[in-house]
Amino acid sequence: MLYHFFDAIDFSVPGSGVFNFISFRAAMAVFVSLLISLWWGQGIINLLRRMQVGETVRDLGLEGQLQKQGTPTMGGLIILSATLIPTLLFAKLDNIYIILLLISTVWLGTIGFLDDYIKVFKKDKRGLAGKFKVVGQVGLGIIIGATVYFHPEIRTRVEVSETLAQQLDPAELNTITEEDGTVHYMLNRKSPNTTIPFIKDNEFNYSSILGLFGRGARQYTWIIYILVVIFIITAVSNGANITDGVDGLATGTSAIMVMTLGILAYVSGNVIFAQYLDIMYIPGSGELAVFIGALLGACIGFLWYNAYPAQVFMGDTGSLALGGIIATLAILVRKELLIPVLCGIFLVENLSVMMQVSWFKYTKKKYGEGRRIFLMSPLHHHFQKKGIHESKIVSRFWIVGIMLAVLSIVTLKLR
Repeated sequence: MLYHFFDAIDFSVPGSGVFNFISFRAAMAVFVSLLISLWWGQGIINLLRRMQVGETVRDLGLEGQLQKQGTPTMGGLIILSATLIPTLLFAKLDNIYIILLLISTVWLGTIGFLDDYIKVFKKDKRGLAGKFKVVGQVGLGIIIGATVYFHPEIRTRVEVSETLAQQLDPAELNTITEEDGTVHYMLNRKSPNTTIPFIKDNEFNYSSILGLFGRGARQYTWIIYILVVIFIITAVSNGANITDGVDGLATGTSAIMVMTLGILAYVSGNVIFAQYLDIMYIPGSGELAVFIGALLGACIGFLWYNAYPAQVFMGDTGSLALGGIIATLAILVRKELLIPVLCGIFLVENLSVMMQVSWFKYTKKKYGEGRRIFLMSPLHHHFQKKGIHESKIVSRFWIVGIMLAVLSIVTLKLR
């Protein structure tokens, strides 16, 4: 909003030219987001307490669990407001990437809010029916996948040699001349390319999958791509939701992932860095840094109240939205194949539940008695059952998350 305001008056106000710089607007988004979450957060917590929006805790035999009874939930409202307001203030609102992220935030935030509302006010512990959650996640996946595939402004560019550039349509090329006179030829592409971690010449085109079945099959690439996007958004969103079971765990690990994606988005949206690192250049994606800055500030600010002992829980309002946003960010910067590494915490938490349930059902059918792999799932509850204090579990999960984040960043050059 502020960018468009100063742009309309041609940045004639002294000092307003700084709004041209993504780095300044991203930094301001972080700062304002922190202010909102820290200042407004306490007000929201007090409001939730007055409304008696408290968590109903089931006795699972975990140490300190019953002490959390009545702790305000739906704190995801703090994260959502601290993300949306700075984004609306500092981002270019006509940028297609920003538009998609705003839609994702509101969409999944609404689904999570409905789930929490039913649990708290309707006294239905089941919350929103699982099928409605899935329908909502699938709907968002269709919107994101179709937009990325078909929208004319979402393109990638790759540098080509002068010889190849002379053979291509000039309309498909962008010529970049450096100060020393060096000329770079950038080929515009409208295709669902992504990058494969740890592989040299690591670009992958989804159409190559269907190309195995003949050239004609490639016309259905958009279907494969949208299905992949739906799966990613659903899996990561649910992974964040499952991880949100210990004070500060989902918030802290999400902040680490968001910061990493911010770095990846910034270098992918900067033609100089993209050329230096020899990675895919995605015009316009640098603007994602503003949204990511706001989301990072929101997570850190929320952690002030969510760290052990938590004064508020984010609820599905926050966890579903956080997971979906992280998935959408990875898709937009063409790093979806990096999700198993970057979002390894979410992946392991998801797998622990799937393994536990599947093994229990299998052994019950075969032996007449269900057996377990873990003392309890998700995995963080397994460690709680072993007697490890939850603050230590959270700290160790954060350390693992940081290691995975570093590994994700080094994939820029490790091939």
